[in-house]
Amino acid sequence: MRLFLLPLLVLSACYTPAHAEAPARDWQPGDHHVHSEWSVDWDRGTTPPTPVRGGDSRYTRTRNAQVAQGNGLVWMVHTDHGGPGHSVVNRDHAWPALQEARRAVPGLIQYYGMEFDVPAAEHASLIIAPGPEEREQLFVIERDYSRGEPLPPATRDQESQMLDALAYLRRLDPLPLMFVNHPSRTASGFGRWGEVEPRELRAWHDAAPKVLVGMEGAPGHQATTEHRGLYRDAAAPTMGGFDQMTAQVGGVWDTMLAEGRRFWITATSDSHVNLRDGGRDFDPGQYSKTYVWARRDAGDILDGLRQGRMFAVTGDLIDALELHVSDAGGHVATLGDTLTLAPGAAMQVRLKVRQPAAANRHGQHSTLRHIELIVGEPGVDGVPRMQTRRFVPAQFQRDGDWLSVAWELPAPSHGGFVRVRGSSTGEAVPLPDVAGEDPWQDLWFYSNPVFIETH
Repeated sequence: MRLFLLPLLVLSACYTPAHAEAPARDWQPGDHHVHSEWSVDWDRGTTPPTPVRGGDSRYTRTRNAQVAQGNGLVWMVHTDHGGPGHSVVNRDHAWPALQEARRAVPGLIQYYGMEFDVPAAEHASLIIAPGPEEREQLFVIERDYSRGEPLPPATRDQESQMLDALAYLRRLDPLPLMFVNHPSRTASGFGRWGEVEPRELRAWHDAAPKVLVGMEGAPGHQATTEHRGLYRDAAAPTMGGFDQMTAQVGGVWDTMLAEGRRFWITATSDSHVNLRDGGRDFDPGQYSKTYVWARRDAGDILDGLRQGRMFAVTGDLIDALELHVSDAGGHVATLGDTLTLAPGAAMQVRLKVRQPAAANRHGQHSTLRHIELIVGEPGVDGVPRMQTRRFVPAQFQRDGDWLSVAWELPAPSHGGFVRVRGSSTGEAVPLPDVAGEDPWQDLWFYSNPVFIETH
């Protein structure tokens, strides 16, 4: 009985009475892509295949939660792989293990989820809102829609089946969340897409725009020195640890933003086995973090993820960010928000970031060597029109622990967006990653956008 009551206790701990003053929002770091021993391997010598515990990760969920909290995370999503009949593994083993982890590490907000096998594509992080229905909700989703769930000859590998899954997800209450994982990992070159194509991202987002809300801008598996992010095709590597869809100014992500899509990016560990244990991964929070502007509350963190109030960072390059876009009348919008301006009206972009006082998990105090402000708007034939302005340390304004830059320019004639990024490198743009490079010497942050509408 205790196991089934725990989600209610989790919710009550996060609930703020209406008569109490709500706590202020702050930056809450987390990770939505973490594997445990319930990312099982399969003994296919039996019928049906038998799950082999610890096949793809040796760590318990409790261990992962403890390490995540030790690395400064406030929230984390447990996302184990699927496979034939894995819905039962999640229901009967992974969910009770989550309850153990919640009891052992009560200070960490822990979400139930999985790495969903996307029909006719690859993977996505599926995040279930905490509550009394979380166990059954994930069981039904995986059983009825995951590509890896059925046994041959049954197949679930048609594009229409992912649209069916999203149609189901958008009817659930509370709504789950989904982020596409490592979108260009199977690409064969720059702009030569593999199992995830831009048209699919659009179709999925159209099908459930409040459920499938974004993608990993910076995939996990960053510790591997041979293929950073496990992007194994040398012709289609990550760029500064970020996926090409995100890293290229005017690329896939910018094109979607210029279309007005509220489509966000994150950074995750995709932790399976840590580098020090013979693996190719960093632990949750050790290298990559997604910061969400939210109260320390499970529901508000999910709302921040859904609404784009977040930024992605590697190596603790920064730990706080304020991006404000304003007009002459003092109206201000920030991450995920929309500011309405007259075409060509003066638009003030102001960015403030804070570098941590403490060393990162590699013992470094990294220096921010440049910041880039990026403005996009719809262009001709679907190609966005981009403007950028780059700032170096001599141009930063310092106010205590904060560094700031500003740019005033005319508002885009047909609306658009503003986003920012910065790096510990001297690279004006992120270069393609090569075998053997040290990820700790190639750190970046990327914000999500502020949207501009004109009238």
